[in-house]
Amino acid sequence: VELVDSGGGSVQAGGSLRLSCSLSGITSTPYCMAWFRQAPGKERGGVSTIDSDCTTTYLGAVKGRFTISKDIAQTTLYLQMTSLGPEDTAMYYCAAEERTDFVYCSGGAQEGAYADMDYWGKGTLVTISS
Repeated sequence: VELVDSGGGSVQAGGSLRLSCSLSGITSTPYCMAWFRQAPGKERGGVSTIDSDCTTTYLGAVKGRFTISKDIAQTTLYLQMTSLGPEDTAMYYCAAEERTDFVYCSGGAQEGAYADMDYWGKGTLVTISS
């Protein structure tokens, strides 16, 4: 199984970016897919999740600015980010989980909690300048 995240870059505050995560090699549809981020000197924490029914959750600080989505085949995950600020600077990681009892997907990202998921991308760097 391989997750390849991409789309990061350097933009000015107020700008937008769209992250993508391509999932391959998995034999079943993941129950939960998520984006995490890790800022320099900080722990990795949740940003957003989407489950197999396309129910989404968001970290409070990004709600209304970020939108998580996936394609119909559920092999590509997206994170549309708008109104970016310096506080959004971080390495962003996509992740996928197959367990259907994975309760984190029901709200764990809302407080920015970390969860150990089955599969991870290597990260894509987002840098926002003021």
